[in-house]
Amino acid sequence: MGLRPVARCDALGAAPYSESSAFLLRPYLTASHRHALDLLSDWMTEAGMSVRLDPMGNLIGRYEGLTPGAPALLIGSHIDTVPDSGRYDGALGVMLGVECVAAFSRAGRRLPFAIEVIAFGDEEGSRFPASMLCSKAIASGVSAEALALTDQNGVTLAQSLEAFGLDPSRVAEAVRRPGEVLAYVEAHIEQGPVLESEGLPIGVVTGIAAQLRLRAKFVGTAGHAGTTPMNLRADALAAGAAGVLAVERICRDGAQDLVGTVGKFQTSTSAFNVIAGEAEIFIDVRASDRDTRNAAAEHIRQELEGIAEARGLSLEFVQVQDLPGCPCDPELTRLMGEAVEDVGVPARMLMSGAGHDAMAVARIAPVAMLFIRCEGGVSHNSAEQVTYEDTGFAARAMVAFVERLEARGL
Repeated sequence: MGLRPVARCDALGAAPYSESSAFLLRPYLTASHRHALDLLSDWMTEAGMSVRLDPMGNLIGRYEGLTPGAPALLIGSHIDTVPDSGRYDGALGVMLGVECVAAFSRAGRRLPFAIEVIAFGDEEGSRFPASMLCSKAIASGVSAEALALTDQNGVTLAQSLEAFGLDPSRVAEAVRRPGEVLAYVEAHIEQGPVLESEGLPIGVVTGIAAQLRLRAKFVGTAGHAGTTPMNLRADALAAGAAGVLAVERICRDGAQDLVGTVGKFQTSTSAFNVIAGEAEIFIDVRASDRDTRNAAAEHIRQELEGIAEARGLSLEFVQVQDLPGCPCDPELTRLMGEAVEDVGVPARMLMSGAGHDAMAVARIAPVAMLFIRCEGGVSHNSAEQVTYEDTGFAARAMVAFVERLEARGL
């Protein structure tokens, strides 16, 4: 069961399913997105599903239950990518959903609930400056502010939907009504090294870490590199460098699952002979516990204020984004653990440090997640790799999970 999902991800890894011939890039509401939807629609139909495109561009394949119109178990992930992406982040979860339905369809087996496989059009935020636009759309709707977001070419989300053949005035119809969704399950590559280090093909996710994004801007005085004495400088770049190290130290010495990253560092100068007057660092802090994360962020703020004061600079410290943690449903997590054991693998429980569409869907339904080992823990990289064998374990575990869900009457 592992060969076909991997092969399908590989098929989507090149033109016309990428905007670039040099690397994989499939942004939301682009020509490559359209081509991917067309092919995926064929695969869903082949697996026995009826297929529709919702007003936000989410492709939904429905395998009807014993009773027409019954609540649905959603199995999904995203098919958009970051630039120079690997082939399996997001897409593998969609293909595993299709494979799971195909197994029941081949057996001529209907369940007390429907299964819907959903391919979210945007999770990465690689086109518009917001993430999880499409999973948020089914859970909580799309705001006027979101529709006014623009891409790097100044094209709004509303204009892009219209150019894609969708009606932006109908996006509210993407919201799922109470009682429509039984639960949500997402299979995803781990994007980390834990499973590989322990020799395990798959693992059970207990929850998704709380995330906080911060921007710290040091403001000093620009000056000439040759004429300003060292003791009279207000060097923003040097302060920013000290800030980067402070973030690393605070998060390294904190709780075991606390992580902190400076993913971007920019200054007001690009010349050899100019002292930087301004420097900004963009900080990502994550932990399974929101209080732990917030305490680390406050410690970082205090440290950066101290650096600025000691160097005679000012500091602007702004919170850019706050994503609360998302615990997976305890009962569904237990069933997923049993399903993993059903296929002969120990049920390794682990936290996800990366964000996933499950975070948004959790607003309307209980969620569960399954991780698949990826080589070297590498993701968001063209070197991303999984094996047929590991993917086969995941596919069989997904089927076993659905069967256990049926047996529990959930």
